[in-house]
Amino acid sequence: MEGKRILFTGGGTAGHVIVNLAVIPYFQREGWDIDYIGSKNGIEKELISRLDNVNYHAISTGKLRRYFSKENFKDPFKVLKGTMEAYRIIGKKKPSVIFSKGGFVSVPVLAAAWMRKTPAVIHESDYTPGLANKLAIPFAKKVLATFPETMQYLPEKKAEWIGAVVREELFTGSRERGLALAKLNHQKPVLLIMGGSGGSHKINETVRGQLDQLLMEFQIIHICGKNNADWSIDRQGYTQFEYVNEELSDLFAATDYVLSRAGSNAIFEFLALRKPMLLIPLSRNASRGDQILNAQSFKKQGYATMVEEEELTDERLVRELKDLKENKETYLKNMRKYESREAKEQVIDIIKKTGK
Repeated sequence: MEGKRILFTGGGTAGHVIVNLAVIPYFQREGWDIDYIGSKNGIEKELISRLDNVNYHAISTGKLRRYFSKENFKDPFKVLKGTMEAYRIIGKKKPSVIFSKGGFVSVPVLAAAWMRKTPAVIHESDYTPGLANKLAIPFAKKVLATFPETMQYLPEKKAEWIGAVVREELFTGSRERGLALAKLNHQKPVLLIMGGSGGSHKINETVRGQLDQLLMEFQIIHICGKNNADWSIDRQGYTQFEYVNEELSDLFAATDYVLSRAGSNAIFEFLALRKPMLLIPLSRNASRGDQILNAQSFKKQGYATMVEEEELTDERLVRELKDLKENKETYLKNMRKYESREAKEQVIDIIKKTGK
């Protein structure tokens, strides 16, 4: 594999970077030269810049909005500029293959790859393809799906179902370290609350409004998003973090139940770790409804229960979490039926074959 070079792209949210973070270590171990194209200020820059021997390249990128904004008139020019920047980077670095996890930044990269005749592989995590991936799919050689149901939305000749890619390090956590980090004990089960990489105001406020009730049943680890912590709350059994990176595997190991948004990468990680879930997907008002479909799929298979955001009240939150706790064994039984299809190894194999 000497002299092989791969270029990764994807960003905008942590969900558009996590699969890349799971796959990159293999190519590092195998001695590949690794480049990453992301945006100038996105979360991908923060996450990828921590890695050794990965060259990060920032390009201009627009945002594909579904609502009217004067920025919509500027964004096509940003995307065009980003495409030219990616075209130059790909021409200079000459990667054997490109792997894209989606997000707005990936569109100019995939367009430039097509112009350079560089083969590209796209990974789609959600139940239905996002707008960025819809635009990028014509430029790709292969499209990989996490949900089997997604295959009906993808071009048959390019598509392959590989299942969920889960980061190895999540299985290496220590419950004892996680409890110590969160200043918790073994006396009550631990509820982990996450609102996605940006946090969720609705979830945060509903949880804080019912802390008295919830702390009777659970200890709580609340990952509430950057600048979303309320440090005026000082309660035994309730610990807040704005954002967690290296210690996440330990906090997961300490967790018994999860209250979360329904981003695909996150919920498949909870599934692989056998954590019963209450999912509050992003509403259709704030998204294209992909998280609702993700949550409905998990509910149907008995891995999780769900409440749509518009239906979330203080009383409903407490009731659903109590039910989750009471029916823990049923959820665990269903989760044990889920078999990992060694998705990461399949992704790596497909990338290598595509880049030959």
